[in-house]
Amino acid sequence: MEEQLSATFSEFRGTADEIIPLLQKTQEELGFLPEEAMRRIGEFAGVPFSKIYGVATFYTMFRFTPLGKNHVCVCRGTACHVRGADQILEHVERELGIEENETTEDGDFSLETVACIGCCALAPCITVNSDVHGRLTPKKASRVLKKVRGASEKEEANGE
Repeated sequence: MEEQLSATFSEFRGTADEIIPLLQKTQEELGFLPEEAMRRIGEFAGVPFSKIYGVATFYTMFRFTPLGKNHVCVCRGTACHVRGADQILEHVERELGIEENETTEDGDFSLETVACIGCCALAPCITVNSDVHGRLTPKKASRVLKKVRGASEKEEANGE
């Protein structure tokens, strides 16, 4: 990780006003913000770790655990909310055995909610990676997850 961070930091001067861009670039490179990386950002920018952590936890765009191979986003926009997004979220949580903002132990799935994915006519909907699945019911959500699991198992069997 040290080499990766050194390369990432080379684009910056190492000042306190670069904290957010440093966090963004580090997350882009590593996929998430491990504590060690945030400590290194603080050292590089001359800012205490507590401030780096405070900034990172304030903004919802930053994550502290790696995303799963399949990233599930449940839309909580107005249209989805009115049409049952809460039930879809609860069902997906039960199916995957994780809660919002968690990743399964095997790293296959991560789950988060988003304010809106822009598919209001398909409400309620989710995305799995970049694929949109709409007009969901809990039963349809189960089918989507089963299909994604099956595709992942096929890829593993083929050595992909």
